[in-house]
Amino acid sequence: MDLFSAVRHPALIQRRDHMQIDHEDSDSKGRYVTRIDDGPEAELTYSKLGAKAIIIDHTGVPDAYRGKGVGLALVTRAVEDARAAGQKITPLCPFAAAQFRRHPEWADVLA
Repeated sequence: MDLFSAVRHPALIQRRDHMQIDHEDSDSKGRYVTRIDDGPEAELTYSKLGAKAIIIDHTGVPDAYRGKGVGLALVTRAVEDARAAGQKITPLCPFAAAQFRRHPEWADVLA
């Protein structure tokens, strides 16, 4: 998480400190998943387009987590990992697409 995001989303700082985001990956798809305080899962799922591109197709956050930065944390983690792997992201999920519009600093990974 960069300082700019933390300033705009102060609740995110606390949530990410207590949130473990796990990454599950297979040959054709993957997901980022987290639980807060043993509650229900929040997840971001994606499909792979070869080794250098992914499509974010779904971000699901339970009602209890909405507005707390959980969805943003999931998208941020996907962006960080894509950047490290030299991948591009196509955000088909409406939530992920909205986050890309709000974060021009992610343009380097946008397909």
